[in-house]
Amino acid sequence: MALWYCRVCGLDYDYSPWGPNDDEPDYSICECCGAQFGIDDYTVSGAQAYRRQWLSTGSSWFYPKLQPADWQLEEQLAYVPEKYR
Repeated sequence: MALWYCRVCGLDYDYSPWGPNDDEPDYSICECCGAQFGIDDYTVSGAQAYRRQWLSTGSSWFYPKLQPADWQLEEQLAYVPEKYR
């Protein structure tokens, strides 16, 4: 199964919140950075701006109870799709 990675923070998902053709967002929220798919990551500049804001405020998980004990921010950010870095 292919993984999909958040355009803002690089969190991996086993489905694309942008739909099978990557063009129909479901407007759900990233569990990690809190970006709303289809809004905050609609454009490259939007995803980059949201990431800067998220990083500048401490990179807290939107749903803290879902944060893995061994979570590494830098490691996860490496999975942000290249176009959105």
